[in-house]
Amino acid sequence: MKRCRRKKDGKKHVYWQLVESYRTPRGSRHRVVAYLGELSRGEREGWVQLGAMLDGKAVQKAKQLMLFEAALPEGAEAVPETVEVKVKGVKVTRTRDFGEVYLGLCLWRMLGLEELLEGLIPAGREQVRWEWMACVLTIARWVEPSSELHVEDTWYEGTALSDLLGVGSERVNDTRLYRTLDVVLPLKAEIEAHLKRRLGELFTPDYELLLYDVTSTYFEGGAERNPQAQRGYSRDSRSECKQVVIGLVVTSGGFPVGYEVFAGNRADVTTLEEIVEAMETQYGRARRVWVLDRGLVSEEKLAFLRGRGAAYLVGTPKAMLKQFERALVEREWVEVREGVEVKGVESADGQETFVVCRSRDRGQKERGIRERFRQRIEEGLAKMAETLAGAKKKRDSGAVQRRIGRLLQKNWRAAGGYDIKVQEEKTRPSGLQLTWSRDPAWEAWAELSEGCYLLRTNVTGKSPEDLWRMYMQLVEVEEAFRTEKSDLKIRPLWHQTEDRVQAHILFSFLAYALWKTLQAWMERAGLGRGARTVMEELSRIKACDVVLPTSSGRPIKLCCVTRPDGAQRALLDRLGLRLPERLGRPAWVPAPSSPGANVV
Repeated sequence: MKRCRRKKDGKKHVYWQLVESYRTPRGSRHRVVAYLGELSRGEREGWVQLGAMLDGKAVQKAKQLMLFEAALPEGAEAVPETVEVKVKGVKVTRTRDFGEVYLGLCLWRMLGLEELLEGLIPAGREQVRWEWMACVLTIARWVEPSSELHVEDTWYEGTALSDLLGVGSERVNDTRLYRTLDVVLPLKAEIEAHLKRRLGELFTPDYELLLYDVTSTYFEGGAERNPQAQRGYSRDSRSECKQVVIGLVVTSGGFPVGYEVFAGNRADVTTLEEIVEAMETQYGRARRVWVLDRGLVSEEKLAFLRGRGAAYLVGTPKAMLKQFERALVEREWVEVREGVEVKGVESADGQETFVVCRSRDRGQKERGIRERFRQRIEEGLAKMAETLAGAKKKRDSGAVQRRIGRLLQKNWRAAGGYDIKVQEEKTRPSGLQLTWSRDPAWEAWAELSEGCYLLRTNVTGKSPEDLWRMYMQLVEVEEAFRTEKSDLKIRPLWHQTEDRVQAHILFSFLAYALWKTLQAWMERAGLGRGARTVMEELSRIKACDVVLPTSSGRPIKLCCVTRPDGAQRALLDRLGLRLPERLGRPAWVPAPSSPGANVV
């Protein structure tokens, strides 16, 4: 970081530059990499820290991208430095997306994925290297998620990736893309281990606290050749479709650690042992803290974690809160943030700590829901009682009971607060009388426990406030799932075979790694976490071919990049990126009649 001072309109301003050192015959010199403008102290520290963590390979790769210039094709004639151009005939053709795919390629190379796959996949007789095709699939999933057919037919040709990678659009076809899925899938374990190591070098996440949760994604089609495609509880409200269940492990900062794919009819709680054993096989057994939602644990699973020497912090079923009724009444609460209070209670054997939590906003929400359900129940009961009173013939008691059951099932949050009786009444034509009353004890408990929930842990040496904050980091997994489903569109699944589905999810995992790297990069640069906003802003930067007719009659083609506007320059400066003004070298446009000529 280099400080520059300037006086303007009588005021002193301090500007910052990101510079690199290089040696010359006259000694060490500085070369400006990026102009950062005026930075706050926190932003300066973030840049210094990020610069220190990026190793030489990542910096070198970034510089290669910034200064990209393709080699002159064999046998091609070089364009001279100066030519006479006929201005009247200048044309701009073949405009294509550049900014976001360039950023994606920077992230791909920053994570070292190209070198990893190059080392893992032996070179064969393929025309296009597998690591390049994997790069295309990942960036496509990151920028514009769609099918492999869409990548071939529309997306790739509309981007500047062919210029950046040197792979023509005619070589990117669905067969080669599908084969890439098959080639990369067996490398899942190596990719996960590499990403954990590389993200650890760049951003030093805490791998001692692991957050785990599950989601599902559904199929379009029968998926008859995929034994994992089963019907189960759908989080996408598509219960008519087959699905698979995905278990994702992330760090407290949301950095991806690993994932597993399960059959669509697997219960959430049954996936825990498998994911823990997979993580321990991959990274060794250590006393990590597993943070889990209440749907993922049972007494048996907690015993499994304790038996492996693992620590846990989990939510508990609402019914278990009844055991801590006395703690809810007492006043020894500690406020962890506005409207949220906690208190710790030791277990009888001293092996666990229970954290009783109470949220004012959550209490108001639950109270509103209960009141709404209570009103519906009473209106429904009143209507049934009125119908029985006005009936002119005998009614079936069983039918009335079933109707009451359906009413209570629809409004289950308030169903326990009523004592409902259907009695025989011979003086009435219907032969039945419906009566009900509220249960005061149930009402009192509902009012006391609204907004309350219970956490359970065997972690020692932590205050209830710290434990609550640790548990709240489960939102990082929820955010990861939202990103996968909304931004990276992991659903629905169109592949029908098990291996292709597994590969589709692997590339979604890689795209999420790019997404999270950009988010962390932005946070270090003082740009917040809105990765989609940055991508949309940079997507307006295009590449295009400029055709210059010359006095010799042979036109010249230049591949140029549009100049960023003020807002885009500010983003690029904060990220430390400098876009090339041109891609490749100027080239003569071959005549249409020449063999293999392309008409511009």
